[in-house]
Amino acid sequence: MIQLTHVSKLYRHEQAALSDVSLTVDKGEFLFLTGPSGAGKTTLLRLLFREVVPTQGQIWVDGENLVRMSPARIPYLRRRIGIVFQDFRLLPRRTVFENISFVQRFLGVSAREQKEKALRTLKMVGLAHKMHSFPPELSGGEQQRVAIARAVINEPVLLLADEPTGNLDAALSYEILDLFREINSHGTTVLIATHDLDLLERLPRRVLALERGRLVEDRRQAALPASL
Repeated sequence: MIQLTHVSKLYRHEQAALSDVSLTVDKGEFLFLTGPSGAGKTTLLRLLFREVVPTQGQIWVDGENLVRMSPARIPYLRRRIGIVFQDFRLLPRRTVFENISFVQRFLGVSAREQKEKALRTLKMVGLAHKMHSFPPELSGGEQQRVAIARAVINEPVLLLADEPTGNLDAALSYEILDLFREINSHGTTVLIATHDLDLLERLPRRVLALERGRLVEDRRQAALPASL
């Protein structure tokens, strides 16, 4: 699903955001990407949906070489990738339905199918009753659920999330994590960038750790005892 080979990314007048990173992610995996601020987590995610290109190295996602990809192919790649941001990035003057369906309209999906997909996706995140609400009327947790619904409405093969629980309390964070687990159970590869160590401890999954742009650890996280 994902393969990085000796990938480095150097921004102008800055130290390397990523330095000689190589890794492979199999289809259907659920894994975390962690590290302190400035470690390179967001840069790695930006490389995977081809917002930026590496200074050196090769990147393959779902069978496509992102380094050699023509600009015309980028929209087709992004249709297969869902992205969840920490700050939600919802359109405040558009309803929940409009926020999650605008890509569908852009793709020429019929109004009936848009509604069917929206209802099905909103039911999955527990927000079908909020379809006609506006983002400012929702809680932070509800807004994040809408952002997740928007990311998965196209049934992506890969879901990327950048600090998706960073603005939420612990209880809401676990609810959002359960949503990601459900999405992963349907075959979607899920990669979550987070610095929340509590999340890492509670869900035994593969953890990639970055430090100063380098991949310093690739491990399987042990689960906490059931009594905790």
